[in-house]
Amino acid sequence: MLAEFKKFAMRGNVVDMAVGIIIGGAFGTIVKSMVADVIMPPIGLLLGGVDFADLFITLKEGAVAGPYANLAAAQAAGAVTVNYGVFFNAVFSFIIVAFAVFMLIKSINNMQKAEEAAPAVPSTKDCPHCLSKIAIKASRCPHCTSELTT
Repeated sequence: MLAEFKKFAMRGNVVDMAVGIIIGGAFGTIVKSMVADVIMPPIGLLLGGVDFADLFITLKEGAVAGPYANLAAAQAAGAVTVNYGVFFNAVFSFIIVAFAVFMLIKSINNMQKAEEAAPAVPSTKDCPHCLSKIAIKASRCPHCTSELTT
């Protein structure tokens, strides 16, 4: 059973999938940081200094009564919150990842189209008398010895 599992795990497509998952996870981390640390701060600044990660609605106050200065303070107090700012960050991250995947797939499809060559020029034709395949430049059929006009 161990040998069979090793054979399965070492197949090319399984290894490729594992590498893809690892790279995808790393890419997701980079995108999350880009959204949280690069994109959202200027947007928050344009909207009056809002930090999207700290946008939340308190459903139930915690041990310490609100209002809470930020999400971390609300969570530390044990308050029940709806964290819609964190959700907005996740949506922006998803849009960026989806766009990057779209561009990757589009470029792969374009490369595959470029690799598809024009159909090959035929090198054989059918003999009109015996219907055997013969060279395109033949003037006589090697099978039935008929003279070919075309």
